[in-house]
Amino acid sequence: MKSFVIREIVENDLCIGCGLCVAICPSNTLEMEWNRFGEYNPVEKLTCEKECGLCLKVCPFADGNENEDCIGKSLFGSIPRIFPETGYYLDSFVGYSPETRERGSSGGMATWLLSTLLKKGIVEYVIAVVPNNDPDKLFKYAILTDSKSVLDSSGSAYYPVELSGVLKEIQDKSGTCAIIGVPCFIKAIRLATQKNTKLNKRISLTIGLVCGQLKSKHYTEYISALSGVYEPLQKVFFRGKSPDKSAGNYYFSCTSKKGDKGKIFWDEGVAEAWVNRWFTPNACNYCDDIFAECADVTFMDAWLSDYSKNYKGTSLVLVRSVQIHNMIVDGIKSEEISLKIIPVQKINESQSGGIEEKRINLAYRLYLNKCAGIFSPQKRIKPMKIINIFRKKKIIITNQMQLSSRNIWAEQHNNEISKMKKFRDQMNYYLAQLSRWNRIASTCELPLNCIRKIRREIRIFLHE
Repeated sequence: MKSFVIREIVENDLCIGCGLCVAICPSNTLEMEWNRFGEYNPVEKLTCEKECGLCLKVCPFADGNENEDCIGKSLFGSIPRIFPETGYYLDSFVGYSPETRERGSSGGMATWLLSTLLKKGIVEYVIAVVPNNDPDKLFKYAILTDSKSVLDSSGSAYYPVELSGVLKEIQDKSGTCAIIGVPCFIKAIRLATQKNTKLNKRISLTIGLVCGQLKSKHYTEYISALSGVYEPLQKVFFRGKSPDKSAGNYYFSCTSKKGDKGKIFWDEGVAEAWVNRWFTPNACNYCDDIFAECADVTFMDAWLSDYSKNYKGTSLVLVRSVQIHNMIVDGIKSEEISLKIIPVQKINESQSGGIEEKRINLAYRLYLNKCAGIFSPQKRIKPMKIINIFRKKKIIITNQMQLSSRNIWAEQHNNEISKMKKFRDQMNYYLAQLSRWNRIASTCELPLNCIRKIRREIRIFLHE
């Protein structure tokens, strides 16, 4: 019989590829492999005889598991501060680490924290994503034991990684660790530590990263092709900083096995693929956790006007752990880090796009699925019909682009230049539709605002 997670998650295209099901399977029946979309999925190497269901009980997108509200309350319920989008929090900060800022994607604060945890002996090792010298697997999770290796791991990796190997390894390893990951991975880890005493004993701290969406490895292939470099790749770097650009206009660079090099900035085509959700796994359509609510601390970019112009990058920090809060306060006092308090409302403002995607857009996608009789995992956000026709059209067209981008790239087996052309032809069709609706929306905006104003004045008049 197929494992529960295969039947209910993988076959419904709801797998995010975290690997927790493989790590926790007592019979070792599962392994993580690439699917045709360039995403990780568990596959059965042996027949599931035990049928214990643990694989499903640790899945972040499975129905019946605790949601982020429940997990957050059990972990941080004693904290008096809670905000609807952020969950529980002790304090929120903005700033950077002078020592690690240059290497980090934003202000280098996540790198500083992981290094400090090791230096102070608070954990024996950390689990983080590192570059991997393998064209078929450019990044991987690894166990790091010193500050230099942590510094070498700095930088964002918009590339699939999975946790099965390292989590199996630490179950037979002494000592405690800190682990860094995106919201769904952190949730899966929390679910797993409830079921596995070894993991619960080993993982003492979780570090969250704000995530708008994950990407398949086909995304990296596409961006490298945009830069003029085709497969196979040997090395990629997703967030290069340039003194003559803003923090948001970072560059992607890559090197092929033959030594060919490519470089392309965010506004030269990377943004188009990102904001339109090309090569984004379907499971990301059902994420309602913006700020990694289950993590002890969460890091993100300071996408705020006061900070985004500085090319060096600035971090926002949302703290839930007293232990980490004390470390940050000590770091500020010793001038090891440059941080100051920032209102949590500013934290929300910095991630307004993610909030819109994981609240309003998610609610409408759930509504569309309900109307079409398509299964959706149970979420904290309820299905909701949207009145604004332009927003509806944007969501629908973006959904179509996301689905098509995964399928089209996977189906093309001809040479890379021909593949790129066919892909662009298909995507340009959707982009033209989106552009047309945006123009109509812009034209209608002024008269619609006038109508709303007149309605408000009529209501005021009638109630006087």
